[in-house]
Amino acid sequence: MLAFATIGISFLFRPLGAVVAGWLGDKLGRKKMLVFTLILMGLSTSLIGFLPTYAAIGIAAPILLILLRILQGFSAGGEWGGAALMSVEHAPKGKRGFFGAFPQIGVPVGMILATFTLWVITSTMSAEAFMEWGWRIPFMLSIVLIVVGYLIRRAVEESPVFQELQERKQESSAPLKELFRTNTKNVVLTAVIFIANNAAGYLLIAYFATYAVTALGMDRPSVLLATTFASFGWLVFTLWGGRLSDRLGRIRTFQIGYVFLALWAIPMWFLIDTGNIVWYFVALFLMTFGLGLSYGPQAALYAEMFPAKVRYSGVSIGYALGAILGGAFAPMIAAALLGETGMSWTIGLYIAIVAVISLIGVSMVKETKDVDLSA
Repeated sequence: MLAFATIGISFLFRPLGAVVAGWLGDKLGRKKMLVFTLILMGLSTSLIGFLPTYAAIGIAAPILLILLRILQGFSAGGEWGGAALMSVEHAPKGKRGFFGAFPQIGVPVGMILATFTLWVITSTMSAEAFMEWGWRIPFMLSIVLIVVGYLIRRAVEESPVFQELQERKQESSAPLKELFRTNTKNVVLTAVIFIANNAAGYLLIAYFATYAVTALGMDRPSVLLATTFASFGWLVFTLWGGRLSDRLGRIRTFQIGYVFLALWAIPMWFLIDTGNIVWYFVALFLMTFGLGLSYGPQAALYAEMFPAKVRYSGVSIGYALGAILGGAFAPMIAAALLGETGMSWTIGLYIAIVAVISLIGVSMVKETKDVDLSA
C-alpha cells in the first residue's frame, strides 16, 4: 500500500500543474506549454533512473524520488489539456471525436511500451539483477522520448482557435478568473466524468500485474506479456470510441462504455482468480472495451464543454481533479480492500460504484457534438 501511495502523491500536484499550464496556455498558446510540460515530464522521469539508493544517501533518496514524482504530476496536469485541444481544435467538423482520440491513445501506447519493456528486461535478467539495477533502464529511456516529442511538437502549428483569440486579447485577459466565475459546474462535471475511467485505467496500469504475480503466484514475464497484448484492446477501442462519438454523440458513447464497465467490473475478477494466463488476458481485454469507449470521446467532449477563452484551463483542471478522485489512489484502495476482505471481487465492486457515479455525471451533460468551437 505504501508503494502504491507514491503513485498517488504525484496526482495531488496535477491541479497545480493544470492551473499554471492552463492559465499560461490560454495566454501564451497551446504549443509552448505542450513543449514545456513534455520536457519537464521527460526530465523528471529520466532522473528517477539515476537516483542514488537509500544505502548511498539515506533518507534523501526517497525524498528525491517523491520530489521527482511531484514534478511528474505537475507536468502531467498541464500536458493533457494542451494535447487534447491541439487535436480537437485542428479537427474538421464531424471528426472531432476521432481526432481527439489520438492524444488519448498515448495512455494505452505508453502502457504497451512500458509493459513490453519490463517483459524484455525481466525475461533477460535475474530477479536479483532487476532489483539491483535493471529497474532503472525504462526510466532512463525517457530521454529518447524527450527528443522525439520535442521534434514532433516543434513542427506543429499553433491552434487556429488560439490564433483567433490572440486577435481578441481583451476577451482572454483573465481566463482563470473567468473560468470559475462562469464554468464551475462544467469543471465539476468533467472531474466526475473522468473518475471511473481513470480509476479502472490505473488498476490496469499499476495493479493487475502486481496482483497476479504476488497474490496468485503467476509467472511475471507471462503476466507482463498478457497485459501488453490486452493493452492493444485499449488502444483500438479508444480510437473506435472517438470515431463512434462522431456518429452516436459523445454522451451516448460514454454511457455505453460506463454501463459495460460497471457490469464487467465484478465478473472479471473470477476469471483473473483462476490463475490461468489466458483467462487473465480475456478479463483485461474485455475491460478495455469499456475503458476505450469512455476515453476516446473525452477530448472532444471536454473541449466542447468550454468556451475558447477558458478552454485550456477548464479541460486541464477538470481532468486533473478527476485523476485525483479516480486513479490517484485506486491501486492503494484495491490493495486495502483485498487486505481487509480477502476477496478480490470487492475491488470490482469499487470500480462498479465509481462507474455508476461517472455515468450519472456524463448523463447530466447536454450533447455537445458539433458545437461551435470558435472564439
